[in-house]
Amino acid sequence: MAAPLAAALLRTDPADLERIDRAAAFIRGNDTGTVLAALLPGLAGPERAALAAHAAFTHAAVLVFPPSLAGLREELRARGLAVGPVAPSVVVRGRLAHRYGRPAASLEVGILRAPVTAADGSACEIEIFALAVPPGSGLDAVVEGERRDNHEAHLAFEVTDPDAVVLAGLRETLLTAGRTTADGGGHNAHENATVLYFRADAATGPYSRLELNAAGHHAGVLAAHGRTPSGPAEQLLTLMTGAWATQALAVAAELRLADHLDTERPPATDRLAVLTGTHHDSLRRLLRYLAGLGVVTADGAAEGADGPERYRLTPTGRLLRTGTEQSLHALAQLYGGPFYRSFGALGHAVRTGREAFEEVFGAHHFPYFAARPELADLFDRAMAASAPMFGPVADLVDFGRAKVVVDVAGGNGELLSRVLRAHPHLEGVLLERPHAVEAARTTMTKAGCADRCRLVEGDFTEAVPEGGDIYLLSRVLHDWDDRQCLAILRRLAEAMPADAELLVVERLLPEDDSPSLAVPWDVHMLCNVGGRERTAAHYGRLLAEAGFEPTGRADLPLDGALITARRV
Repeated sequence: MAAPLAAALLRTDPADLERIDRAAAFIRGNDTGTVLAALLPGLAGPERAALAAHAAFTHAAVLVFPPSLAGLREELRARGLAVGPVAPSVVVRGRLAHRYGRPAASLEVGILRAPVTAADGSACEIEIFALAVPPGSGLDAVVEGERRDNHEAHLAFEVTDPDAVVLAGLRETLLTAGRTTADGGGHNAHENATVLYFRADAATGPYSRLELNAAGHHAGVLAAHGRTPSGPAEQLLTLMTGAWATQALAVAAELRLADHLDTERPPATDRLAVLTGTHHDSLRRLLRYLAGLGVVTADGAAEGADGPERYRLTPTGRLLRTGTEQSLHALAQLYGGPFYRSFGALGHAVRTGREAFEEVFGAHHFPYFAARPELADLFDRAMAASAPMFGPVADLVDFGRAKVVVDVAGGNGELLSRVLRAHPHLEGVLLERPHAVEAARTTMTKAGCADRCRLVEGDFTEAVPEGGDIYLLSRVLHDWDDRQCLAILRRLAEAMPADAELLVVERLLPEDDSPSLAVPWDVHMLCNVGGRERTAAHYGRLLAEAGFEPTGRADLPLDGALITARRV
């Protein structure tokens, strides 16, 4: 008997067939709503409803290990499952190959599908990934590892309106509000579909992995999703090389790659090398790395012998353009420049409790930058990257009874200009250092608010303008230790009228181990300015000790928060 035929007659392990039966039973007992509730128990009702409006539960998936794909298909049909033809599985084959260090071509992985009706009567299916494991294949370690860790079992949702904006929004919701972690993905060219995987460790049911499936090739979203390391060693190596990514982004900003690529037809890499004054092959290597970071994506229509000859910006990469609203270009240069050097002395800060910046540069961050106009300008432009955090502030507070708003250390005036634009009856006062006042003057002029804003040169650690109805203190307190914060708040309390209101904008450390931008920024503040991020309770204690009564709190973009308080 020929070997393939003999393999086809071998039976699939009963444990694998039972796994398939359990998946089919799960589908019959659930629908989109119950599956989302089980996978994402911490997700609020409105967010869960929004997810359900754009993504529908379509299938449950399992991975099994039959002696042959054809033999499995016949066994399943004999069990009453109307299994369709076997299709190749590019994504799962690649994940298995990477996870176990095997050539992808050595693995035969197929997908078999059979219709199953969900609890609400909607049409779903069971998706069976099958790795052919004929006798003598040498795949025992793969089978043992996958049965133990159950990597590939998941519940899948089809994106009902799969454009890049919707897909990116769903991804962000799952990662942030849903508190999942990215778990790989890819493009299945056989089905022209993009798949994104997520790990939901808080899931309450038998599944902890979620798939988003979107018709078409969404290269930008896929690049942003990235590839998740497959094991502890690779994960640690990825973390160790984070500094390389910082420098790659800083060099991309220095070369203004995003500006050069921001066209309908970006220049080919050889032309881009001329435009940026770089070595062509080295530039291509940088671009390939940036593509892995999700900043650019290769133009598949322009492949050369040694790789892509043309790259396009992703939505993430567009934030590195210059002269655009919400640009992070200056921030990339700052983090890859002086702050990169000082972070190299983080050990000094951890051992001594003193900021590393002064150890490296011989002076505290603020006077060092103030003495160097080019760095002071870079810092102010970088801080403007927080502008999206300010967007909701003008609508979250009742400014109706106020007449004068005082922005203390208001930077380039972005926050105050938004408040003045939204409330034409208000007058503004902005206190800043001399060079920053000029930047604020430009912002106010562009916003059409220059005639309603008085710009005051000064140092808020020495004096604060009096007579305001509302005082803004945005991204200031985190620069200082508790003793200095109390001094700042007390000075404000002395300057504020009895009925004035204080608005504090900061990132808040979570009370638990929830993911938050405030956590890495807390270490950044330790290293570079000697300050810290704080929890809401910590700020509440400081405000109370300085003579304020906290009155409310609201969430802002970029993990920011608005804390309101009044004088006691």
